[in-house]
Amino acid sequence: MSSRTVVRGGLVITASDEIHADVLIEDGRVAALAATGTQAADAFTAERTIDATGKYVIPGGVDGHTHMEMPFGGTYAADTFETGTRAAAWGGTTTIVDFAIQSVGRSLREGLDAWHAKAEGNCAIDYGFHMIVSDVNQETLKEMDLLVEEGVTSFKQFMAYPGVFYSDDGQILRAMQRAAENGGLIMMHAENGIAIDVLVEQALARGETDPRFHGEVRKALLEAEATHRAIRLAQVAGAPLYVVHVSATEAVAELTRARDEGLNVFGETCPQYLFLSTDNLAEPDFEGAKYVCSTPLRPREHQAALWRGLRTNDLQVVSTDHCPFCFSGQKELGRGDFSKIPNGMPGVENRMDLLHQAVVDGHIGRRRWIEIACATPARMFGLYPKKGTIAPGADADIVVYDPHAEQVISAETHHMNVDYSAYEGKRVTGRVETVLSRGEPVVTEREYTGRKGHGVYTPRSTCQYLN
Repeated sequence: MSSRTVVRGGLVITASDEIHADVLIEDGRVAALAATGTQAADAFTAERTIDATGKYVIPGGVDGHTHMEMPFGGTYAADTFETGTRAAAWGGTTTIVDFAIQSVGRSLREGLDAWHAKAEGNCAIDYGFHMIVSDVNQETLKEMDLLVEEGVTSFKQFMAYPGVFYSDDGQILRAMQRAAENGGLIMMHAENGIAIDVLVEQALARGETDPRFHGEVRKALLEAEATHRAIRLAQVAGAPLYVVHVSATEAVAELTRARDEGLNVFGETCPQYLFLSTDNLAEPDFEGAKYVCSTPLRPREHQAALWRGLRTNDLQVVSTDHCPFCFSGQKELGRGDFSKIPNGMPGVENRMDLLHQAVVDGHIGRRRWIEIACATPARMFGLYPKKGTIAPGADADIVVYDPHAEQVISAETHHMNVDYSAYEGKRVTGRVETVLSRGEPVVTEREYTGRKGHGVYTPRSTCQYLN
């Protein structure tokens, strides 16, 4: 039995176009678009009609950076694949790419299998995986080739967290050389973790234990230095590089310089760096712990460079780095020692709305909103045009978005499995109304109609930006 749906009367916005059009969906894919009111559109017939008059019709968001059920600092991220993907859908995101983790001394395959087991049958929306490479050796390098062949085409390394995820320059270079051969994309957490650990030790010795010192020891210059080093190592290896969660003016400058040199270097930032600052980290009574993430929040003046980078395409993607820890019982592990606060913040549900607010505020245009949140992450991670656009043949991952509805972001109304909101009390204009994942309604006029197990694992091709 084929099933057909028509979304009528909305303004269809993709990264490249805006058009008042009706969208015909058949068997989970976009079958056709036709300008609203034309003979072609009027000829669309379907069992289900969704009225999008006065609304935007946009591709489902692609969040290329999430950490569901991630172990960190003796605890686990509070969102499971079930709760995290449901919250993502509520926020208009229909695909996530999460991070499977290789443990030191273990194989990539073992880590990937563990993450498949967590996610399979539990997701409300489609998902893929990147691979965190914690232990570079000859076996690991061989496994990278196999993973690329089966659709895990990006590998994350860390210049931070010595003793946990840290790779030294030699290990990074070897992995980059392998990626240059097999077409994989190296993703880099660029902070000088060796130097940061010295500053952490010195701060604690001085009795500087509050959350705000997390931001002060993880200096912007050490993010910039690591970003520069990662770029040059990638250049030596002849490999592309994607720098995650860029937060500092100085790091943006390194990426801009590399791109001006014609290098295949890409950068991502996150809503927390665009909307929050060290003012939040300094909130009294340990409230600042809610905002501890790495890279850390920066002084407010860094935000202008991030917005400018998004406008000039020196930053290409906004992901969330969604890694939620409850304030009660998890963030509190670091009372009296900021270095023990689990690093990470909730946000998978808020990204599309916050970026629409950026459109309202004049930071970016509507098509750029879709570009940085849907189309570019899909291309970056080998999912386009299946994901990230509304075009014949694409998966019918479609959001009906009300650009005029107002809402107040709050932990009382969000769906993430965490006891606070990083944006508590923030008023935004724009709200998700209906969400389709492969043509199936996951959110219907602000009611959850999805189910765990609908979302399927999605293998990815290699980065679609490489020349």
